[in-house]
Amino acid sequence: MIPHLDHRVLSTRDRDRCVDFYTPVLGMRREMFGEGRITFRVGCPGINLLEAGREFEPKAEQPPPGALDLCFLAGEPLDGVVRRLQAAGISIDAGPVARTGATGPIRSVYVRDPDGKRIEIPAPA
Repeated sequence: MIPHLDHRVLSTRDRDRCVDFYTPVLGMRREMFGEGRITFRVGCPGINLLEAGREFEPKAEQPPPGALDLCFLAGEPLDGVVRRLQAAGISIDAGPVARTGATGPIRSVYVRDPDGKRIEIPAPA
């Protein structure tokens, strides 16, 4: 019945810090749409940004910032990801660690975005 996900909505306390994390640090492409809204493109689907206190209707009953964990497959070896995160001053909470992803074995690192959401970044093992 539902063949794929169209988009995700990411709630944040600080729009600018969030954009700075997802675009230069993680390398996603920022696009504008609608009335000044932002989406991060990472393949398909996109991730639409929603600033806390500026939600639009209809919205979740309680759309708290920091309530979503995300996993993004790296487009480079994990060692390169670690170097990029360290160069940006991003602390690695865990990893590299062996995990099982949607398509098989992966190695992952875990970081936090500016709102404290857990971000997993795996590469094929």
